Formats: sequence, structure tokens, C-alpha cells
Amino acid sequence: MTLTEDVSDAHLIEQLRTNDLDALGALFDRYYTQVYRTAAAITRDNAVAEDIAQDCFLKLHQYAHRIDVSLPLAPWLYRVTVNLSYTWISRRQKRKISLEALVDHLMSPPWTAPDQQAEHNETQNQVRHAISELHFNQRVVIVLHYLCSLSLEEIAEMLDCPVGTVKSRLYYARENLRRRLDDADRVQEMAHGYAGLT
Repeated sequence: MTLTEDVSDAHLIEQLRTNDLDALGALFDRYYTQVYRTAAAITRDNAVAEDIAQDCFLKLHQYAHRIDVSLPLAPWLYRVTVNLSYTWISRRQKRKISLEALVDHLMSPPWTAPDQQAEHNETQNQVRHAISELHFNQRVVIVLHYLCSLSLEEIAEMLDCPVGTVKSRLYYARENLRRRLDDADRVQEMAHGYAGLT
């Protein structure tokens, strides 16, 4: 069987249930970047993010028979990634976490002039520091909503909590960022176009 981009996730999972490792490889190729970027944004450790991504796909193989193929696969992968990232962070709570990958993603417009680049770098550093001080639950919703572009409903389902809880965490995360940056306009500029920020 030739695995192409036209093959559905559901079909690949069905194949994976028969221990078809080509199906696992196809799913890995399809979702690795998203899983890795999410783990890197939460942990800020590229080597750990690689390990988490590999563990995530090992769990996909291990639990393929439990996955509901009528539902999208991405939320399941994000949930596993967040859980693995949380486990890593909880074991290293003394380590300072900074979501550099998230900030780089959010602050991605082109900057050319030297003075603009300097201002961009300064703003980036301030935002990076502010995000690093957020509580884990707030960092996670920021990552999932802005970096992974998930809806509040998708995040709620993934984290197994009410939508209201996700809204609350996102609200407080943004308020904490605004307070730490002491400039609400800077946060809006940082997100450049994300309607959910205001």
C-alpha cells in the first residue's frame, strides 16, 4: 500500500492497529512538527521536545486501538504532548521555563531597519520573560491557543475541563502578561492580528 497525503488519519490508525509501521511513519511525518513545536514552546528545551515528540508517537502506536477514529487525531496528540511536557516540568520545577518558541512565533512580522530590529529584540525579551513567569496552566493555554491555533472548545476537550475554565486561564494569562509588560498595547502588537487577544 502506498501512503499518500490523501490517506485519512482514521485509515492510517486502522492500519497502525495491525502493527503497520509505515502507517506510523506517515502519521509521524504528518504531525511531528506540530507536536515538537508544542513541546518546545512549553519546555523550552529542544532536546526534551524531541524526546517528548518521540514518546508521543510511541504512545500513538501503543494506544492506537483506543483512539476514536471518528474524531480528529490532532487534539489527542496535543493532549499527550501537554501531559508529557507537564510531567517533565513537574520533575524540574526549579528550572526556569521560557517560551521562546512561542514568542518567536507570535512576533514574526518582518523587521528590516536596525532600529526596528533593536526594538523588536527588546520587546521579544520582555515578552519572553513575562511568559516564563506564567503559571503552567496559563502557559499551556497560551501555547495551545496562539501557537497551535486551537479553539477554546478544542482546548477544553483536550485538557478535560470546562470551556469556562479555559477562558478564565486565558484571560488571566493575558492580564498577567499585560501587567508584567505594563503596556497592553505592546501585547496587542505582539499578537499582531489575533482577534482573541482583546
